[in-house]
Amino acid sequence: MTGIGLAIAGYAAFSAQDAIVKWLVVHYSVFEILFVRSLFILAIALVATRGRSLEATLRNRARTMLLVRSAMILVAWLSYYTAARDLPLADLVTLYFAAPIFVVLLSFLILREKVTAARWVAALIGFGGVVLAVDPSGSVSLVPAVLALTGAFTWAWTTILVRIIARTELTTTTMTASNLLFAVACAIALPWVWQTPTLHHFAVMALLGIMGGAGQFLVFEGFRHAPASAIAPFEYSGLIWAFVWGFMIFAEIPRPGVFLGAGLILASGVGLFLWEALSARRTAS
Repeated sequence: MTGIGLAIAGYAAFSAQDAIVKWLVVHYSVFEILFVRSLFILAIALVATRGRSLEATLRNRARTMLLVRSAMILVAWLSYYTAARDLPLADLVTLYFAAPIFVVLLSFLILREKVTAARWVAALIGFGGVVLAVDPSGSVSLVPAVLALTGAFTWAWTTILVRIIARTELTTTTMTASNLLFAVACAIALPWVWQTPTLHHFAVMALLGIMGGAGQFLVFEGFRHAPASAIAPFEYSGLIWAFVWGFMIFAEIPRPGVFLGAGLILASGVGLFLWEALSARRTAS
């Protein structure tokens, strides 16, 4: 229950991060935004650990796995934002939210977790709610669609790797490794895309770093306390937060189908939460 609660809070923070990125990407390159975001998260992690997280990252025996996971995150984000240029938002979100189903499948194949029927059902119902909420147009371009699915699949792999890494490594070490690679990779593109942000925009980028750091910490800690297949369906809760931020920041008013889809998503998440709580009580008894 602790893991699920932490993950839900983390996905809420990630949703706020996405809203901020959507606002910033109109003015700045994705590489610049991710670079500044990564620097802020790195700074937070280093200050919180007094620099020990960087030392742990460089000397860590699991640094190869940390590096692989960081590279996969970079691929996931770049694929997602590249696909966003050509796909309608509804189609993009629908394809990307295949990730929780990939997580449930990979947790069974890779982690050998016992994926209960309740978790499969919750993941499928949640995805059905996403499809209903975003009302995909049905006309999807092949290359952007493949990019969006690539982003979903690689993100699912990063989730599995977090579960493995969390067995031995601190959350701050994982955060430091991920954002260090992000900062270095994005810095390579800066000479061609850099635009000096205004003071106001820099403050928004700082907020982006805070939201991104909070989301990473909470989700990583969530996977430390709960199986990946149990947490995966709750990633759909981020869509509901996306509707909230869309209304508050961009004055987007959801359609009736959105509320029906959100109801399915909530039902799948709450139903699984109650089922897991009941199962835990039975096990304890």
